[in-house]
Amino acid sequence: MPDLPTQFRAFVAEQRDGDVVREVRTLGVDSLGDGDVVIRVAWSGVNFKDALASTAGGKVARLPTLVPGIDLAGQVVDPGSSGLSAGDAVLAHGYDIGVAHHGGFAEYARVPAGWVVALPDGLQPREAMTIGTAGFTAALSVAALESHGLTPGTGPVLVTGATGGVGSVAVNILAKRGYEVVASTGKAASAQWLLDLGAAATIDRAETSAEGKPLERERWAGAVDCVGGDTLAYALRTLKYGGAVAASGNTGGTKLATTVFPFILRGVSLLGIDSVAVPIQRRRELWHRLATDLRPEGLDQIGGTEIDLDGLGPVLDAILAGGSQGRSLVRLS
Repeated sequence: MPDLPTQFRAFVAEQRDGDVVREVRTLGVDSLGDGDVVIRVAWSGVNFKDALASTAGGKVARLPTLVPGIDLAGQVVDPGSSGLSAGDAVLAHGYDIGVAHHGGFAEYARVPAGWVVALPDGLQPREAMTIGTAGFTAALSVAALESHGLTPGTGPVLVTGATGGVGSVAVNILAKRGYEVVASTGKAASAQWLLDLGAAATIDRAETSAEGKPLERERWAGAVDCVGGDTLAYALRTLKYGGAVAASGNTGGTKLATTVFPFILRGVSLLGIDSVAVPIQRRRELWHRLATDLRPEGLDQIGGTEIDLDGLGPVLDAILAGGSQGRSLVRLS
């Protein structure tokens, strides 16, 4: 069992004179954030929110000097009074991690016990971070749609922003559960990759983000929307009667230009999906499902890119530029 060192490496984003300086630094153990549980981080994932947290004008970071990384998985070094044991495999994500509390882009992290999930049987730390916050959000979306009444055989399910972390995992989970998945993307070169993940067909992003009538032809039994803006408006006006869209993203904009007609004439529902403040018991339950019935099948395809701390900068830039596909994983130990 490794002891807590006096120093460790971390990727740091420091706000300085209206800009952000990003670099790998050696930090002292006194730089760990507040909390009960010290974790030796094995893997983290790279998310859109991490890119915003390490960029000037991102409006995400709430510490002037921050270790980003909104999710992490590893091994408990010091359990404190958490009830965990040294050596336990755990994961943590959401809450203030990587935003107002140092996150997963470091060899060590300290977090409150109430943020920690024991790694479920059947999941390794790398697999957990391939799923990560993005996959957890996808699973929340699928669970919400099914709780609303979505079942296989009721019609095609649209997934927007399908090459991103949330979208790609949603495509895979839905396909595994027997749904006919139509994946929306603006990346023609990624069409075969999405089909390999389980999509029955792909659709061009230009179609799902175009303006249209207040109501259009009923197409989708449900939708997982990772984009927002005009794309969310499209999903709402093309849902089948009684359908629902689970919305979790805003890369396409924060404004929603729609009418009341989808709601009052077709009885559709808009289900908001938040992965940050999910209560810990619900979080632990869903991670158990991510290791069992909601487990994605194509994890190697979704998270095949590995980097170390020194390779983070270009990957963060690519995510902001819309050039990412699937999940990128940060290998820390």
